[in-house]
Amino acid sequence: MDRLTSMAVFVRVVEKGSFVAAADEMAISPTMVGKHIRYLEQRLNAPLLNRTTRRQGLTEAGRVFYERCRRLLADADAAEASARALLSSPSGLLRISAPVTFGNRVLTPILTEFLQQHPDVEAEVVLSDRKVDLIEERYEAAFRIGPVADDGLVARTLPDYRMTLAASPGYLAQHGAPTRPEQLSEHSCFGFSQWDGNHFWRLQGAQGEISVPVRPRLRMDSGEGVRRAALAGFGIALHAAMLLDEDIAAGRLVRVLTDYSPLSRPMHLVYLPERRQSPKLEAFIALTVARLWGRA
Repeated sequence: MDRLTSMAVFVRVVEKGSFVAAADEMAISPTMVGKHIRYLEQRLNAPLLNRTTRRQGLTEAGRVFYERCRRLLADADAAEASARALLSSPSGLLRISAPVTFGNRVLTPILTEFLQQHPDVEAEVVLSDRKVDLIEERYEAAFRIGPVADDGLVARTLPDYRMTLAASPGYLAQHGAPTRPEQLSEHSCFGFSQWDGNHFWRLQGAQGEISVPVRPRLRMDSGEGVRRAALAGFGIALHAAMLLDEDIAAGRLVRVLTDYSPLSRPMHLVYLPERRQSPKLEAFIALTVARLWGRA
């Protein structure tokens, strides 16, 4: 028998005063009520009720057990109500992982808009450029840049992550600006270390896609580090356009090989394949997809 159900039957017997009244309320037979009570008494190895032909009363063990059962059942009802509330409207904690640059420059305004729309939701965002484990680290969703492995997650396609090539005016004045992709091998080139293929930069030109070997004298796992190295005149950087565009507009950096475009990187929002997503995650996905495709 189900222990929680038997506890509920016992509580109704105590509160209704008889097996018959409890059976009527719970839509079961008095015989079944008796089976539930005997099941509990056998588990506890103690009688719970003193019964005569006219009346019943609780034993000492029955009084203690009744109070605990009543509280436990109330907690169970409250737990179910809380779970139903989470599945009826956006509420609760939303835990998300995102790359640092994307999180700072793109996700933050989307997330604050989302929280303003849904006051019962709280968010915890961890900005990290490493690939997180959604199950082990208790994330509901994560943004990923680059190809998505077949790891059983649902992957919503987002606009590609646009890349750019840039260097400081000082570096170009000293070393010259490359005019052909193959000249990159003669320059100090660097980029983001966690993206595979840094020894070959893939560019798109009028004649199609080409793959250019480079010498990555510096590899960093920080987008801001890549930016600062470029500003310091270390060489030619390949990195996210959203991180370098402001410096390019201000003249602190200069685009290189403007007739060629570095291949954009695919981007996805990944989450677990639940049969029914929580309302908070569904609402967050909907807003994120709308805002990102709206600015693409």
